[in-house]
Amino acid sequence: MRQPVSVKRPGKTTSTTTANIANDATKAKAEKGISVKRNTRSAGQKVSQKAPLVAKSPKTKAAKHAVATIVLERLKVEYLDAHCELDYRNPFELLCATILSAQCTDVRVNMTTPALFLRYADASALADAVPEDVEDIVRSTGFFRAKAKSLVGMACAVAQQHGGSVPTSIPELIALPGVGRKTANVILGNAFHINDGIVVDTHVQRLSRRLGLTREPDPIGIEKELMPLFPRADWALLSHLLIWHGRRVCFARKPACAMCVLRDVCPSAGTLD
Repeated sequence: MRQPVSVKRPGKTTSTTTANIANDATKAKAEKGISVKRNTRSAGQKVSQKAPLVAKSPKTKAAKHAVATIVLERLKVEYLDAHCELDYRNPFELLCATILSAQCTDVRVNMTTPALFLRYADASALADAVPEDVEDIVRSTGFFRAKAKSLVGMACAVAQQHGGSVPTSIPELIALPGVGRKTANVILGNAFHINDGIVVDTHVQRLSRRLGLTREPDPIGIEKELMPLFPRADWALLSHLLIWHGRRVCFARKPACAMCVLRDVCPSAGTLD
């Protein structure tokens, strides 16, 4: 059975010989009773920054396409109602909710946004907001000062540069405060039904690497590898399908492989228990 392996971040390499010598030196110090400070880095990365585990990819592009096709078809059947789980009524509300969703659950964001939207119904209203007032509303989502600053800054830009309407292109969106490529893809795919890219969040990163669809360690690289594997018309839906599967079956710590509809095509199935 093929085992998943971790991937080092590009540009950071570690010599096996050097690592072995370091390990031997550490053991020798420990045996002599010398206190040893544990190194928190591995291959140039902090432990918390390591990319998700990756399985061996199919050997040919055709094989990878075949797996991608099966993944899409089966998840479409499994999650007929897959959709964005953030509550919103228009592009502006989705943009605010997505900014708040960083390092926060959709459930918590959905509990917070009603009060935010009641007080600030559009970009013009939020642009005139006192930052401290916004902070009080979004406090429970975490990083509330940074998020409040991003919300007010975004609203100012939308109101002043786009006439109060959320722009509809990647370059214009990522120029807004607090908006990166992932957020831009969320807005385009869900609010405007424009498939200009694939949303790569933590779930999409984890599943695409476990399935062997990519060995890239960063979201931008993963997105570039996923785009040619799936029909453009399904890019927004693909993200929802992978996110739903990641939240319901392919958990980060202990995936429920026994109940997974992809277990027969997943090279990581049964190896992460």
